[in-house]
Amino acid sequence: MAGDTMERDALNRLMTELRPRLHRYCARMVGSVFDGEDIVQEALAKAAEALPSAGTINKAESWLFTIAHNTALDALRRRKRRAEVPLDSDSPDWPAGTEADSWVAATASLATIMQLPVIQRSTVVLMDVLEYSLAETVEILGTTLPAVKAALHRGRVRLKALSEAGESEQPALRAEEQTRLRSYADRFNARDFDALRNLLAEDVKLDLVNRLRLAGRKDVSVYFGRYGETLDWKFAPGLAEGRPALLVSNPADTSDAVQYVVLLDWVNGRVRGIRDFRYAKYVTDGLTVTRL
Repeated sequence: MAGDTMERDALNRLMTELRPRLHRYCARMVGSVFDGEDIVQEALAKAAEALPSAGTINKAESWLFTIAHNTALDALRRRKRRAEVPLDSDSPDWPAGTEADSWVAATASLATIMQLPVIQRSTVVLMDVLEYSLAETVEILGTTLPAVKAALHRGRVRLKALSEAGESEQPALRAEEQTRLRSYADRFNARDFDALRNLLAEDVKLDLVNRLRLAGRKDVSVYFGRYGETLDWKFAPGLAEGRPALLVSNPADTSDAVQYVVLLDWVNGRVRGIRDFRYAKYVTDGLTVTRL
């Protein structure tokens, strides 16, 4: 695929189509659905920037996943995780697993997957979660077939052992934070948007993920008006990856399933940031939530 205008449009369509799958991968690589979305945005920006000079791209999907993989690795390096194993390394002390263990990765939490070395983590996610073939995984990771096979088997066995050990409990939320979050949810559900606008800081920023970004109290205020035009939401206080969050469900859904979340940043009692995932519901895949 060359970088002319028509093919750029085709690549943009592919980016949109692959975004949920790219997010599933990146979230499991870095252990957070929220950080995973940041990495996807960064990776897609890199792909758009690289396209004019990329020459012929024979396998655009693999090309995008390679960029996402390298972007995730960059993020992990920035964290300076001293216990991390480099991409081209693998722990030799784990016995080989079997195909029967592949189901474990699909149900493992992000925190559990994060405990794998990078090469094991990336291989298991690509093959057992996203169902890429051995050949495709080798191409995306830019490594060898023996390395992928070894990492896959060892990662499966390690995940099985970790899942059997159980998950750790999420941290509790302080009473004052619970009260503030519950009050915000109650006002939202009561459609008391004027009260919510009064809580905005002058330099508030809105990230309506995968749709638009706004800054400043005046511009961000229109956000509430748009919610006022719809009826498909109900807010509840909760935790998402252990962070205070608004859990949003559809009142018409009798299961009361969480469809997406909204994160708030507070400074001196004012809302300084709103990150709303209404248009990025794929982020809930793998997200651990707790209702308060």
